[in-house]
Amino acid sequence: MRSVGVEEELLLVDPASGEPRALSQAVLAAGEEDAFEAELQRQQLEFATLPKTDMAALAHEITRWRAEAMRRAEKLGAGVAALATSPLPVDPVIAAGERYRWMQEQYGLTAQEQLTCGCHVHVSVDSDEEGVAVLDRIRPWLSVLLALSTNSPFWQGRDTGYSSYRSRVWGRWPSAGPVEIFGSADRYHEHVASMVGTGVLRDLGMIYFDARLSRKYPTVEVRVADVCLDPAATVLVATLVRALVETAAREWQAGLPPTRHSVGLLRLAAWRAGRSGLEEQLVHPATMRPAPAETVVHALFDHVRDALEDTGDLLHAQDTLAGLLKHGTGAQAQREMLARTGSLRKTVAACVRRTCA
Repeated sequence: MRSVGVEEELLLVDPASGEPRALSQAVLAAGEEDAFEAELQRQQLEFATLPKTDMAALAHEITRWRAEAMRRAEKLGAGVAALATSPLPVDPVIAAGERYRWMQEQYGLTAQEQLTCGCHVHVSVDSDEEGVAVLDRIRPWLSVLLALSTNSPFWQGRDTGYSSYRSRVWGRWPSAGPVEIFGSADRYHEHVASMVGTGVLRDLGMIYFDARLSRKYPTVEVRVADVCLDPAATVLVATLVRALVETAAREWQAGLPPTRHSVGLLRLAAWRAGRSGLEEQLVHPATMRPAPAETVVHALFDHVRDALEDTGDLLHAQDTLAGLLKHGTGAQAQREMLARTGSLRKTVAACVRRTCA
């Protein structure tokens, strides 16, 4: 069974005002665990789980590290919120270090404004060749994962009209987004090396594809999702990513070719997912035509059903999805909180409580 690991980026916030606080270095200094690390902005903190084959164990890891992040933040008079963007106005503070200084100088306002929190899912693969075959075949389905995870409706104190505005801000990086079909590991590595060779990117760490081969681990890393407000949604995304990877690997082994949708169509599908979440229509990965979000999500489940059954994850994933379709994504929850309280500050406070619930 393929192992799965999750990286989540969390927002450090003032529990009274709801405003982000630049405390990542102090939070990191408050403990010795190596699950945490700093990100580009000092108002955010990232943790990584250990790889797991059992989704219940992965859920426990995610809950554990969210709680530990909260414990450390509370020692400094702060809290953590699983929010993909800050609902309240913020002036982000870029972290120290030569690499981050280079990014600030190179990318200007794009780097300065890049206070976004994502969720990255790593799934083990047997080789780079298998990994690239997987990347080629999961491309059409990544926008559906974004729709399931949407959790960033607000930006600088305003409703953006998007369910995932993080995806729009993240897309400003020159290497971000969907990519073409590579066909082989050699072509993938040649393409990546050529991108770095332009000098526009500092290093391989700036290959910000929606899904890529990990630089550090023998995994495919899917990076398209917002950080989810509820841990259960994170586990659902991770479950579906593993099933997508397994399904794609089986298709490759069976000699089935990837679907050859253009990058332009994939960008439009991603835009629609970020705009609508699960509330309206999505672009169906098979037809590239609009369809109700629930229809598209069920198409994803049908696509990976065999893999979900083989890992014993199908029933739990279906139950979690039913709850998500009934109660809404993090974006819907945030808007409902604002409508109920009339306050973005109270919305953030409610999200802090829900992050570790």
